[in-house]
Order: sequence, then C-alpha cells, then structure tokens
Amino acid sequence: MNFDYKLQFDKDNKLKHFLNIENLSELHIKEIISKADEYEKSKKNKFYDLEGKTVASLFFEPSTRTKTTFELASKKLSADFINIDIANSSTLKGESIIDMIKTLEAMSCDMFIVRHSISGTPHYIAKEVGGSICIINAGDGTHSHPTQAMLDMYTIKKYKGGFQGLNVSIVGDILHSRVAKSLISSLKILSVNNINVIGPKNLMPDNLDKLDVNYHNDLESGINESDVIIMLRLQKERMHESLISIEDYYKKYGLTQSKIKSAKKDVIVMHPGPINRGVEIDSDVADGSNSVILDQVAAGISIRMAIMSLILNNRN
Repeated sequence: MNFDYKLQFDKDNKLKHFLNIENLSELHIKEIISKADEYEKSKKNKFYDLEGKTVASLFFEPSTRTKTTFELASKKLSADFINIDIANSSTLKGESIIDMIKTLEAMSCDMFIVRHSISGTPHYIAKEVGGSICIINAGDGTHSHPTQAMLDMYTIKKYKGGFQGLNVSIVGDILHSRVAKSLISSLKILSVNNINVIGPKNLMPDNLDKLDVNYHNDLESGINESDVIIMLRLQKERMHESLISIEDYYKKYGLTQSKIKSAKKDVIVMHPGPINRGVEIDSDVADGSNSVILDQVAAGISIRMAIMSLILNNRN
C-alpha cells in the first residue's frame, strides 16, 4: 500500500493525525517528548486539556498495554472515552469500517485510536474522515507503531539524557516488527547513527542494506558496548520462518546476565511487551537493575497524553 504521509500535517506543518514516524521532524518528536515530560513531572492527577472532547477506541486486534494506556491518558486529560466493543460490533454484521467510522463521526467523536492487523488501515481511515476528526495509529499490521516508538524515545532520553553518540541495539524479528520499523525511523530522525539489528537472517527485511543499520548474526558482538538494548517480542508462529527452534533461538539470541556483560555497565534494557521469558530474555535480566521495561509502560501514559493533547489542541 502507498502511504500518504502528508495526511499527518495541516497547512502550518502541525500534526493533525499521528500515523507514522517516517516524515516527522526532529522538532515534532522533541515537542512531544517535552510535553510528555511536563505531564510526568506535574503533581496533578487530572488535567483539563481535552475537557469536552470525545475519544473513541477502535482496536480491531487485541492489546492490553496500548489500549489501557490510551484509556488512562484520555481520562487524565478529562476527555470522554468510548471503548468500542469490536468483537460484537456491527462490522461483524457486514458493515464496512468506513460506515462504522461515519456513524461514530455523526455522534460528534473528535478522535479515533485505531489498531488493525492490516497495514495502512489508520491511513485509509484518515483519508475518509471529515476535517474535524483526528486519527492516531495504535499499531497497523507489520507497518508501524508510532506511539510505541515515541514512548521508547522518551524512556531513552530519560535515562541517557539525549541521543547524540548513543549505540543502540535492536534484537529479534525485524522483518515482521512494526515496533522495529518505527524505532529505526525515530532514532534516525534524532541523529542516532550507530544502530545495530541482531537476529536470524531470515527474520531480517530484504531492504536491510537501505536501512543504514549494522546487521549482526551474533548477539554478543551486536550488543558490544551498547548504551541501549531493545528486545523485540518473538511471535512463536514466526519461528518456522527463521528455521530455528525456540530453544535454539533462546540459546543464540536470548538476553541473559552473562551475555549482557558485552554491553556497557549502565546499559538500559527495553522491551515493548508482552515478554516471552526464556525466549527473548531471561527473567534475571527482565527484572534486573538494567531493565527499564516497567518505566516504558508508565511512559506510555504521558506520551499518549502529549500526542492527543497536541493534536486535538491544534484543531482549535
């Protein structure tokens, strides 16, 4: 599918949707991080930035962390939050997604949070909705997961102070991971030049050479002197594509206390979740002093508050 990235912006280059990372500027990303930082450091439990606004959650595939943090973020901003029960919705009775969207639009919704297994669905919806509606991509197929990338950037900045000169390693299924694609784009925009991707060659994209990253087949060499290690979730149904068993994958690419010694002592370990313990990562590492995985979850609330607030307030 061809993605019209210009959909994201209004005539003043301000965000009107949040669909992908690729064509954001460094200024856009830093503005979101700065706004999230304001929310996180505030002693308030409730904000009124989106009072009177209505946010609808349209999750066509299951999620726990992303869906919950969007709901919490909406409520902390005083928005009315509608959780659409997709499993029992009219789309199962033959109604198209666009008909469903138009119905919700007629009910004066201001924003749709869309997650779908088909790449490009949030972009498609953004093309079809009226000018008063904002769309946020909460993950589409294997294409993009922009809010996850933003909360990861926020977490990195929180622990490392900035991005210049960082050595970042991403481990796992790069080929199918929408998180990895958004991560690489955001790191590039923030001038992180030393990006390592590590995993079986069969789980790497064909255009790996065009991504301007360093490929490693060996975990310990790939994370050598890393400041940040991001472990990706390995879907077990993808294992046959990598021509490797779960046991062999863990032996070769699972992050353990012995392997992490190749990285810098103050390396931070991240994971978008949910974690497969004993597959991607050992429990001693996931729960250890280098892990910031739970902080990523907490950052998801502040980052999603920032994105929703900036976009909806741009409409005023």
